[in-house]
Amino acid sequence: MTATPPDPDPDRTPGLGLEPGGGVRPGDTPPESGSTTRGLSRRERYPSRALPMITLVFVIIVLLAVVAFTVISLLGIVKVF
Repeated sequence: MTATPPDPDPDRTPGLGLEPGGGVRPGDTPPESGSTTRGLSRRERYPSRALPMITLVFVIIVLLAVVAFTVISLLGIVKVF
């Protein structure tokens, strides 16, 4: 299903007071088209910084675990030899 365009088709809209060539007579107002924007009425929210901080902490914990595992493995290998 396709959406209908927001502006009416001037060729199929009767009685808009259009002059030949599609112009509008002085004093007439063309129909308004729909809008999907809010303009500047509300401030946009900034994305939360909590998720990147949680991700950073998680990455640091994983790196520390990998380093600890590597050190313990190397100490075990050195102890064997």
